[in-house]
Amino acid sequence: MDEDRTVLIGHASAAGSTRGVAERIAARLAQSGVPGVCRALGPEVDPGAYGSWVVGSAVHGMAWLTPATEFLTRAAALHPGRPCWCFSVGGLTPSGRVRSWLARQELARIARGFPAGLDVRGHRLFAGVVVTDGVPLAGRVFWRAVGGHPGDQRDWPAIDRWADDVAAELRDRAGTGPASGAG
Repeated sequence: MDEDRTVLIGHASAAGSTRGVAERIAARLAQSGVPGVCRALGPEVDPGAYGSWVVGSAVHGMAWLTPATEFLTRAAALHPGRPCWCFSVGGLTPSGRVRSWLARQELARIARGFPAGLDVRGHRLFAGVVVTDGVPLAGRVFWRAVGGHPGDQRDWPAIDRWADDVAAELRDRAGTGPASGAG
């Protein structure tokens, strides 16, 4: 693999939603002719083995999971300025006034936790699979009040559009055009 062009699509997933989003992004990048590797983040993942990173994490308590934040810390320290795109997978879709405001607050809080030196080219929030079993009554009431409902909330067309935008930026960076037959 050409390490200068290979993209890591890394994920930290609690229940599988984020892994599914990462796999979808990796497939879209591949369809666009962008070489990538999709894998779970952990201490064994070397940020230097990739020319850029697309990193995602499940969001719990308005924060990323530890494997994702630790990867970003290592990546920024060892390879500052290397391009990175981030995606967060949480329960809220950014639609409607209250949910849009909450999603912006969540994205801002998460981004404040990103290390200095990290060249974040984009950060998106996607909804995941919401399971309300075991959630305290107050949490379920709040969730319903902002228009939430349990089930698979992933917006695949929005994920595809974002992945296509990332692929276009990566192709521009590499000085290549769209892959023939990509779509």
